[in-house]
Amino acid sequence: MLASSAREAIADDVIVERNVMVTMRDGVRLATDIYRPAENGRALSGRLPSIIERTPYGKMERSRSEIEVGMTTPLRRDEVACYFVRAGYVVVYQDCRGRYASEGEFSKYISEAADGYDTAAWLVEQEWSDGRFATMGLSYAAHTQAALACLNPPGLACMVMDSGGFSNAYQCGIRQGGAFELKQVTWAYNNAREAASGLVKAAIEAEDLTAWFAALPWREGVSPIREAPEYEAYLLDQWRSGTFDDSWRRVGLYMEGSYKTFPRVPIVLMSSWYDAYVKSTLDNFKGLSGDAERPLSLIMGPWLHGNRNSTFAGDISFGSEAPIGGHVAESWLDFRRRWFDRWLKNKVEDKAEDRGESRVTESSVRFFLMGSGSGTKTAEGRLDHGGFWCQASDWPVPGTDYRSLHLHASGRLKEERPAEEAEALTYDYDPANPVPTIGGSLTSGQPIFEGGGFDQREADRFFGCTRPGLPLSARADVLCFESEPLAEDLAVVGPISIELFVASSAPDTDFTAKLVDVYPPSKDYPAGFALNVTDGIFRCRYRNSFETPEPLVPGEIFKITIEPFATANIFKKGHRIRLDISSSNFPKYDVNPNTYAPEGTGREKQVARNSVFVDAAHPSRLILPVLPGAQIQKLKPLAEQQDTAIR
Repeated sequence: MLASSAREAIADDVIVERNVMVTMRDGVRLATDIYRPAENGRALSGRLPSIIERTPYGKMERSRSEIEVGMTTPLRRDEVACYFVRAGYVVVYQDCRGRYASEGEFSKYISEAADGYDTAAWLVEQEWSDGRFATMGLSYAAHTQAALACLNPPGLACMVMDSGGFSNAYQCGIRQGGAFELKQVTWAYNNAREAASGLVKAAIEAEDLTAWFAALPWREGVSPIREAPEYEAYLLDQWRSGTFDDSWRRVGLYMEGSYKTFPRVPIVLMSSWYDAYVKSTLDNFKGLSGDAERPLSLIMGPWLHGNRNSTFAGDISFGSEAPIGGHVAESWLDFRRRWFDRWLKNKVEDKAEDRGESRVTESSVRFFLMGSGSGTKTAEGRLDHGGFWCQASDWPVPGTDYRSLHLHASGRLKEERPAEEAEALTYDYDPANPVPTIGGSLTSGQPIFEGGGFDQREADRFFGCTRPGLPLSARADVLCFESEPLAEDLAVVGPISIELFVASSAPDTDFTAKLVDVYPPSKDYPAGFALNVTDGIFRCRYRNSFETPEPLVPGEIFKITIEPFATANIFKKGHRIRLDISSSNFPKYDVNPNTYAPEGTGREKQVARNSVFVDAAHPSRLILPVLPGAQIQKLKPLAEQQDTAIR
């Protein structure tokens, strides 16, 4: 794709030079827009710090995430650029390789490190640059930040990584627990269609994606994106790369490998409990913590992916306190501007000190604790799940108590271990009839699936549901374990894990786990409301190592650990804690055919007879991070302290 540079005055005080073609080390040129301060439509001379965002979604397109409280339409990128230019910055937006006006062939994720480094090296040499720059951006634009930072580019001074930046894409973002995340499939389809034109675009749009999801896995030339071969090629490569080998340790997919050498610059890490990048964000926070020269700010909201000023996720409402605007900061624009001012200009707006209040000077953690709502139905028809913001010095929160709830043959979750022998709980998992996905920590799933909190009950609006009105717990291949009604509120805040002793008749199979907050029957919800909180999966061929898969020995008992994403949720008095165990969660994850066929290639399927052991010799358990009520009260920040998170 070719583009020509053009200068345009978009206001008397802001000028943009569009489609400046920046040359990469291999000769490919990337289209770049540069916004600078101006006077009477002419660029001002002088050197300023810069802010850069590298995106595959179009540097001139609206970013859906640039929306503040009260807005109905997101800001345009040039409006965002003007805000920062008027604050004293040069703003640079760049189309990623092979996207929009940039040259080259798009291959998702793997070109971003070198291209980002080369762009940084070019940027700091420009006559308008003071040699220092910040990065910002959501999702893929957070992945691009992490990738370039792993190479320690010249001039990098601070970062704002929003809902992305792979800590390890094998464990979060592309695969989880060995299974493949099918959001990569819907992303590939949607973006191949968006990037295409003419007959190619028409060919992709003519395909029925819903029908194609009933024909997984896809093959070369047998997919709805066969007319966009670069998208089909990278997708099939990810799908079939089931073993954790060196291909997963490439820069851009594996920030863990660079923690020791990662730039010592201040970083904001942000995600949300119903986002697809919870694990990446929290792993990056943990992996980069402990260096006084690398101040970190962690923000975890309750929203869907990038919806930082939303009050709901799926069918549940968190109330007016949920948005970042007005609670963690005046606005998202204001938050970033003050972060950049602090670390690019050494400028601190010390509002907290002016009031004589405390400051957060080291690793600052803000998280939204879900679950303090009334449980009634809101005017919009959503469950009032509620919640509030908390502040802590670290994550996991200091003082966390890890409590085990054991699975019992009676279907109960109890702190007491099973004391006697008990029959294993056995079910048939048929890959031709997988358990349908109803919400969760998801993104990019449209038009097939969506994330968020929902009653775990089948409905026509959820892909794969065949028995509308029945709860998932009614399925024979779903094992449910519930606590007694809680005698008092229980705050579960931190990482979740489930240790299962299992066996299977098949050479390979999956086990899934879902943590559920069970609301009791009420006037608004006569059948109660089984709210999905978090979930995870484990592919059993990787039970001994993700590097070396091994077929199962039929009937042999072995132990696995499923690690759903961390969460922060109050299970209220009278509610029950529930753990659902099964072997599929489709279409969030790909379906295991139970045959040990190479990943992403199996055409044959077989039914697996799977067992979960719950006896004294095999004490399967759910491990919950619990915070005492008194500790929660200490974590509640004063409303006036909303600005301290960026210090």
